[in-house]
Amino acid sequence: MAKKWVKFPYADKAYVHDAAGLKKHWPRLHKGDCEPLPKDAGALDAWAAFHAGDFARAVDAGTAAGGSGVNAAVKAQVVYGHYLEKSDKAKLALFEEAAAWADARRAEAPKDPNAYYFHAFALGRYSQCISVGKALAQGLGGKIKESLLAAMKLQPKHADANIAYGAYQAEVIDKVGGLVAGMTYGAKKDSAVEHFEKAIKLFPEAAIAKIEYANGLILLFGKSRLAEATALYEAAAACRPADAMERLDVERAKAELE
Repeated sequence: MAKKWVKFPYADKAYVHDAAGLKKHWPRLHKGDCEPLPKDAGALDAWAAFHAGDFARAVDAGTAAGGSGVNAAVKAQVVYGHYLEKSDKAKLALFEEAAAWADARRAEAPKDPNAYYFHAFALGRYSQCISVGKALAQGLGGKIKESLLAAMKLQPKHADANIAYGAYQAEVIDKVGGLVAGMTYGAKKDSAVEHFEKAIKLFPEAAIAKIEYANGLILLFGKSRLAEATALYEAAAACRPADAMERLDVERAKAELE
């Protein structure tokens, strides 16, 4: 399957690191997900491939390494599926498989915040692919929320989990309305905004935080917040990406502004 994956279209030597370079840049590269620097060489290699945009190799190396390497594999597969895979059927298969890997990782490492975050990350993209309404009907909303809350409890400074929880609440409110969203799913406008703003404060360099906040504002408040959402997209497009995933985020923001 990985052999058929398309190549990352914005290859840049700035995203390529050897082990020493990866360790040097690790704090910035993982400011969003707070992933600890792995001790295992296989897991480190998986992350090096991920940051360079070699998502297929990241998946292969991460699944082969096991342990925390699975986190790299899940993130690589979901990022690839979301940004580069064209087939909706293939996207669903990628997200479903990645969610299963993350679920196994949760059982193996219940104190790893990213075991929970990447589980929610994969299920969230799967849910967006089948539609939020269908996902809620299948009970996926509760699973996503549970994993995100667990990730944030274990690591309160997890910017990516805060982004995702803000987006989760915004999408649920948009789909079922504020009253039902609050009573049934615990999703509230104020909480969504609070988590988006916390994420930006934790990780101001992140284009994705601004993109998701912009999308969330439109879902929650409609055209009344369009100017603010546009400004957030402009800020996202101006971000300087540190790796392949961030480059895809920035390019997505630029495309939305065209």
